[in-house]
Amino acid sequence: MLDRLLRSAFAVVLPLVLCAPAASPALAGDAEAGRAKAKACVMCHGEMGLATNPGAPNLAGQPMVYLIEEMKNYRSGKRQDPVMSVIAKPLTDAEIADLAAWYASIEIEIKAR
Repeated sequence: MLDRLLRSAFAVVLPLVLCAPAASPALAGDAEAGRAKAKACVMCHGEMGLATNPGAPNLAGQPMVYLIEEMKNYRSGKRQDPVMSVIAKPLTDAEIADLAAWYASIEIEIKAR
């Protein structure tokens, strides 16, 4: 009985494992390349991802998945912003992954008051 159950589970799980990417290329960014690319983002998002513009979000420490998704949304027009829509339009998937890797790699220290 247990043997049959294990075979059934294996038959269901194996195709899922074989079809899933080992490491999603979309999440394999280069933080140093992203840091160099982020020089164009400093005016609004700050040098270390802490916004200097009150209307811009802090990007430091945000999860890569979130950053990639939102930058792709700006690029596609799914998400609109007068500045970000223009900035994100020419970015490649690799550049987006690099930027996301950079901002996700920044550690934030939170101090209690």
